[in-house]
Amino acid sequence: METIIMVGQLLLGLSILVGVHEWGHLIAAKIFGMKVEKYSIGFPPKIWGKRFGETEYSIGAIPLGGFVKIAGMIDESLDTKSMSAEPEPWEFRAKPAWQRLIVMMGGILVNLALGIIIFIVLALVNGEAYLTKEELNKNGIVAHDLGEQLGFQTGDRVLSINGKDFERFSDIISPNLLLESDSYYTVQRDGQEVRVNLPNDFIGKIANRQSRDSVISPRIPFSIGSVVQKSNAALAGLESGDRIIAMDGEMINYYDEVTAFLATKKGEEVNLLIERNGAKKELTAQVTDEGTIGFYVQTELNFTKRDFKFFEAVGTGTSEGFLFLWLNIKGFKKIFSGDIDPRKSVMGPIGIMKQFGGNWDWNRFWSLVAMLSMILAFMNFLPIPALDGGHVMFLTWEIISGREPSDRFLENAQKFGMIILLSLTVFIIANDIINF
Repeated sequence: METIIMVGQLLLGLSILVGVHEWGHLIAAKIFGMKVEKYSIGFPPKIWGKRFGETEYSIGAIPLGGFVKIAGMIDESLDTKSMSAEPEPWEFRAKPAWQRLIVMMGGILVNLALGIIIFIVLALVNGEAYLTKEELNKNGIVAHDLGEQLGFQTGDRVLSINGKDFERFSDIISPNLLLESDSYYTVQRDGQEVRVNLPNDFIGKIANRQSRDSVISPRIPFSIGSVVQKSNAALAGLESGDRIIAMDGEMINYYDEVTAFLATKKGEEVNLLIERNGAKKELTAQVTDEGTIGFYVQTELNFTKRDFKFFEAVGTGTSEGFLFLWLNIKGFKKIFSGDIDPRKSVMGPIGIMKQFGGNWDWNRFWSLVAMLSMILAFMNFLPIPALDGGHVMFLTWEIISGREPSDRFLENAQKFGMIILLSLTVFIIANDIINF
């Protein structure tokens, strides 16, 4: 069932993104009086189609893209039979270069607009919740495997980033910071200030991780939130609201101490000293082979919650959308500089499907669609023939120079671009399968 949900979210997300992108080209072409012959979500073979006016709208069986076919335009179909005749007034090639440029930018612009609109709506609906630096440093951080590789230690208190103060826990492992060079942290450890350097290639180590929590997380004081029915914790008599004070005589203050201790007691019994309603009580619980006893925690961290008014949400969502776009540009640059291994950072359909997850969470779904929409806009703007950016490049040259590239040149450029795209597609899918 989880796989079905992941596939369903992937197909719905891609259909929205592709449908909106191609609609951007279609609507711009129709505004300028161009004949749009076909509009398709998905590639052939066609599984459904219906003609409205001059345009056939269809759905293809291969849901990894889509297209619009505009009369008089050399596109991925490489249909050049009609190009030898004199251009008709309603053909793409008959229109001024500036109109053709807007048509080719149409898909990119609506993807940008879609991403920003979703970011704005999410900000308006959800607001934001964050852990402040002051709240984080009351208890310090938990260093996980990648955090320990960096030089963090559990219990560290983060004082500054690159010598500057910061506001939130999320600033510590923010994508913007990971894409910078020669970054470092200053932490307090055992009463002393210690510098922790962030390698320039570190983002490549977490690019294929499910969460930045694989680096560090807040240290959590806790009580028992709920007990799993018929679990070992329930059989031992643990109840909601209890506070674990010690395990086998070792004092417990934070949840990471519980998980670390239970990991050493798999399949064994553990003695719990708990506090319940101000009184202490001893219990004995059997630890499973997975190192758990069966309870959920009630965290005692105080998160700051902020709701946005409409215009605040517009500002926040727009800012978040363009920040995400800028981070992708910086990441692309790091791939070419060698700081990021594309095998670890580039995801295809399988990787994206895993990001959607095996349960249907609308917040996560729309967040991913917003981010993918911004990525699609950026990738389509790259000056590669067969992408919108390739057409934009040639049309910009035509506007500046006043000379239009020949149909033969455009046809060969399109073929060359398609070879590049097919090669990239093979690499991405193969890399997806290997990582999976």
